[in-house]
Amino acid sequence: MSKKRSTRRSRPRKLSLHKPAGRLGDRVKKVGPEHFAIVCFDVAKKRSKWMMCDFYGKVLVEPNHVDHGNGQLQHAVAWIREEAEKHDIQDLVVAIERTGNYHMPVQRTFQAAHFREAKFDTRVLHPFATKQHRLASDPGNKTDDTDLGAMFRATVNGYGLLEPPWDETHRQLQLLARHRRDLVRKRSAVMCQIREQLEGVLPGYAAVFGDKFWDSNLALPLAGWLTSPARFLESGVDGLAALLREKNIRFQQRSLPPLVAWAANAPPHDEQAALRHRVFLDLEDDRTKKTLQITALERDLAERLAHTPYLLLLSLPGINVVSAAELAGEMGPIENYAKANQITGRAGLYAARYQSDEVDRSGSLVRIGNRRLRYVLLMIADNLVGCNTHFLGLNNLWKSQGKHPYLIRVRIASRVARITFQLVAGRQVLHHPGIRSRDYILEKLIRFHQGHGSSMTAMMSNLEQAAKMLPPGSHAEEAAPLAAMLAKTKSSRRRGPVLLGDVLPVILARLGVGTVESETEEQEPSSPAGA
Repeated sequence: MSKKRSTRRSRPRKLSLHKPAGRLGDRVKKVGPEHFAIVCFDVAKKRSKWMMCDFYGKVLVEPNHVDHGNGQLQHAVAWIREEAEKHDIQDLVVAIERTGNYHMPVQRTFQAAHFREAKFDTRVLHPFATKQHRLASDPGNKTDDTDLGAMFRATVNGYGLLEPPWDETHRQLQLLARHRRDLVRKRSAVMCQIREQLEGVLPGYAAVFGDKFWDSNLALPLAGWLTSPARFLESGVDGLAALLREKNIRFQQRSLPPLVAWAANAPPHDEQAALRHRVFLDLEDDRTKKTLQITALERDLAERLAHTPYLLLLSLPGINVVSAAELAGEMGPIENYAKANQITGRAGLYAARYQSDEVDRSGSLVRIGNRRLRYVLLMIADNLVGCNTHFLGLNNLWKSQGKHPYLIRVRIASRVARITFQLVAGRQVLHHPGIRSRDYILEKLIRFHQGHGSSMTAMMSNLEQAAKMLPPGSHAEEAAPLAAMLAKTKSSRRRGPVLLGDVLPVILARLGVGTVESETEEQEPSSPAGA
């Protein structure tokens, strides 16, 4: 007879009227409201408007403009110091409204400048906070001066937030991952345009290859050389084979007869087929360039990922190098999160709640949150459902219970956040009760570099750094597949572009494992048996 599980009641949430990263009460109490100042910057593209008030709202410096030049910003810093001395200001904060990347010159200037013994306390305001505090006092009236007043009220009420520090590696990961994601989306748009133009030149040609159209070695080259179904029919199987051999393109003979059969029954092409073919060639060049750029960016992401503990996410089946790098770039240093719930909270992966008296209901996800982080977590959840049997089982179980597909993805993304916190913050590889076996990090990196055509130097550097990031207890497990790979490499006559036989012994030595002799190699005649 199974025991009933006792339900543990969750503790009631403590009501807090201020954001934890925006509280000013203790500092104001220490020096007094009349000796505490707030400097607000309403940032535009070329210049900003700013003012200075004490905590009571008395204006010490009237609103005025400052250009985003180094000399003008330094003059504003000196002016603020002078006014602080004049009005006996003992402490102050600088609140800057986030405006794309345009607020960063002002932010960097004050973060580097000093006020008394320490640097300026520079805080960032979300435009949403400014808007809500402006609507309360000036509904229907939006000016720079009303924005400054709203920024002051938002900062006083704890919405001027301190940004946690990020190291250079995580900032680079974020920039490169976002650039790669943008290129992938642009390439997808170009690929749709290619299919559209190609349908006008060679109607039904892409359907011959099915889902393997973009992966085929001969689909796009043949479409670039032969501009009509009639030319395919004239060439025949032998002519197509000769053309591909001349261009040094590998192919299988059985893939050519379906093309000739298609050409014999192809519908008439577009009247502007010649111009469409020209557009197709331009778009294909664009797609090729973007593909090369994406490949180079992915190699850069792998190099930087190896310097962060997010590398340990590769031990989870279903997470690859690019997914781990994107998550590292959007989350930032794991030290900024005290627990896993802060990850889902920052991403906005929780339901919006409406409660009034006896009415209490939850709806869709909250509108606030870091949308890019939410996107990456949901993307990884999709990958896990497709590549991980544990999460696929959870998906099927919840689907059979009638759960909405979007709710299922949110649940899986929340579990991804918890697993990420345990692996990255705990500096450990995967030990999950529901997942029978984990992936091997170094083996994944080797496969990644082989698929991306990395140089031996880059591959060696990346693997050595990754070996340093691994927890000592996992070295023996990580060495096992590498030893098998080394034995297979020694016994094989084929040597790829990256000489694994030169790389693997060094990595095995870093893991504390000696080189492995292949069992298939013949022993030297002078060597004793078993030596």
